[in-house]
Amino acid sequence: QIRSVCPLLVVKMRTPALLLIAASTLPATAVGSVRTGMTMRRPVSSTGCGSIRCTATEPPAASFPLTPLEVEYRERRRGLHPHKVEVLTQMEPYVGKHLNILKTVEDSWQPQDFLPDLCREDWREQVEAVRKECANLPDEVLVAVVGDTVTEEALPTYQTLLNTFEGMEDPTGTSQNPWARWSRGWTAEENRHGDLLNKFLYVSGRVDMRAMEVTVQNLIRDGFNPQGEKDPYRGIIYTSFQERATKISHQNVARLCGEYGAKTLAKLTTRIAGDEARHEMAYQLFFKEMLRIDPDGAIITFNNMMKAQITMPAELMTDGHNPRLFDDFSRVAQKIGVYTALDYADIIDYLVKEFEIEAFTGLSPDAQEAQEQVCKLPPRYKKLAERSLKSIGTAKEEDLHYKFSWLVRRA
Repeated sequence: QIRSVCPLLVVKMRTPALLLIAASTLPATAVGSVRTGMTMRRPVSSTGCGSIRCTATEPPAASFPLTPLEVEYRERRRGLHPHKVEVLTQMEPYVGKHLNILKTVEDSWQPQDFLPDLCREDWREQVEAVRKECANLPDEVLVAVVGDTVTEEALPTYQTLLNTFEGMEDPTGTSQNPWARWSRGWTAEENRHGDLLNKFLYVSGRVDMRAMEVTVQNLIRDGFNPQGEKDPYRGIIYTSFQERATKISHQNVARLCGEYGAKTLAKLTTRIAGDEARHEMAYQLFFKEMLRIDPDGAIITFNNMMKAQITMPAELMTDGHNPRLFDDFSRVAQKIGVYTALDYADIIDYLVKEFEIEAFTGLSPDAQEAQEQVCKLPPRYKKLAERSLKSIGTAKEEDLHYKFSWLVRRA
């Protein structure tokens, strides 16, 4: 059984295996290439490393202010992945140098830039214009938009997740550690996505907002388990995959909205996809640096993640009525081309090539085996994806109002 998910939708294939897929977005920006074949130094600690070869050196003195609590925390922490924490500590200056991938608040768009201004005299006309634009959106497209919105609104869970990865924690809530600053800055940018989609759907008059809000509260309460195991390598691999998937979903939603005349919704989802593209680039840069410092450990973890599962953040979504809400949402999104099994396979193929996994030499035996395995995955997943698309194409029409309490039945 193969079970793979990325954040935003799912596709079940029973021939010959089960492939769960989820997600979202638009093409990603290519980022620099990894360096290979370099001379490696001995790791600082062999604890948890096994035969892994790594260039992590003694952690540099922090180039940012540390509180007394942070000093004590850094001295005492061991955790489950001490070797990988050493790598992340060495990466702190690198992460700090790339914090400018995040935009300043002054340069960032805000939800109100796309919404009717209720302080103006013509606010009624502005609201009516939004409702008119959205009047012809098919229910299938609305299901995809609401599902994406629910996923974006569960942001508290995702920041909590980032703080579970060893070496990436924010022990005080205001730490100046580059990893902590990245986590807070990323969260601040992502927070606008759910805010904007939520308010826009409210103004559109096409969605039962209470049903959607119940779904959001349930999802945040229930959380999700991406099988990260507190492993920072797994965390960065997961986000490298997930941000690209989310980008694809939003971009395809934008295309569909444009085709049906919802130009404002198309514009705002394109902007959201642009944020996801920047975030994707950052996480992939971070993993490339992990590959440079610790190629063996990074490739082994990458293979384990790609051949096992990437859990969709909204996998536990429920509105309190439909126990298969996530499966139904995923099937609809797949059917209209928002995110398909082929997209999932393409992401794996993209990451293998972007990280230049096949080009690494001088790896340990375990890492060589992982390298061979992960490089063979894309063709295998593409074959499964093609079978999935055929089965989706022959599916019968269904009553979406019966399955999705989010939809408002129109006269």
